[in-house]
Amino acid sequence: MTSKHKEGDGAMRREQLGQALGKVGVWSSAPAFAPIDHVRRGVAEVEALGFRAVWYPESVPGRESLVTAALLLAASERVAVCTGILNVYARDPVAARNGARALGEAYPGRLVLGLGVSHLPSVAARGHEYGRPVPTMRAYLEAMAAAPYRAPEPTAPVPVLLAALGPRMLALAAERADGAHPYFVPVQHTAFARDRLGPEPFLAPEVAVCLAPDRAAARQAAQGYLDAYLSLENYSRNLRRLGFGDDDLAGRGSDRLLDALVAWGDVEAIRARVQEHLDAGADHACIQPLPAGYFQIAQLRKLAPALLDL
Repeated sequence: MTSKHKEGDGAMRREQLGQALGKVGVWSSAPAFAPIDHVRRGVAEVEALGFRAVWYPESVPGRESLVTAALLLAASERVAVCTGILNVYARDPVAARNGARALGEAYPGRLVLGLGVSHLPSVAARGHEYGRPVPTMRAYLEAMAAAPYRAPEPTAPVPVLLAALGPRMLALAAERADGAHPYFVPVQHTAFARDRLGPEPFLAPEVAVCLAPDRAAARQAAQGYLDAYLSLENYSRNLRRLGFGDDDLAGRGSDRLLDALVAWGDVEAIRARVQEHLDAGADHACIQPLPAGYFQIAQLRKLAPALLDL
């Protein structure tokens, strides 16, 4: 990682990341919370299905993120392991970069480091004060770039993506990172993010999906997902920026909001929504089958043939 990319490097990195990750990867909270046996079996099966990337979160009550990356890398052979995201308040910049360097050396080309400032309640639970997001991230990236290291460097730098929703964080992702990994976003945000990033940075939004016969079944599968994030200011502010109002964000979330944030229906409906994100400027869609918590391998088996040929 460098403090600022050379002009023209971005297009090359975007192409390299696209080749490594493919058009569609799998996002799951299982690596952070599920039993290790499920995690090991799950990542191996995701890889066997043909997906080339696995994304996972970091949470206060979950596993430490770089340890989780090591577990996933050791339990698979080719799949890229992507933090979505590594909380910058959970470790200092030197630890983050040098941990990524070690894994990058051990597993060349298989780690993507997604970084984020998380949310005020999660940061407070760690005993930290939540700072201004963009200055905090800028300072963290600068300190990472300056981190000393005496062990062998990986053969290629570990790519860095930022959890970016608003225009200023997206601008920072374009300036100081390899791209952005937005979460809990509809298709219109993907178009907004591509416009703010410009043509070269890599864009990999998370896309919640659910094979469901009707909206009621989709609502049942997705309600926990909606409840977990609607109360967080960073997400609610972003949704308001995109035109959602009090009626959409209150309570369980409106049907309009459910339909925008969760691709539900049959295989073809989900394929169509993923294609919308790609058409709007995404390089890679990180599908999260709902309900969250486990890998939802049964859904992935049904979805893989339709999504992996996009």
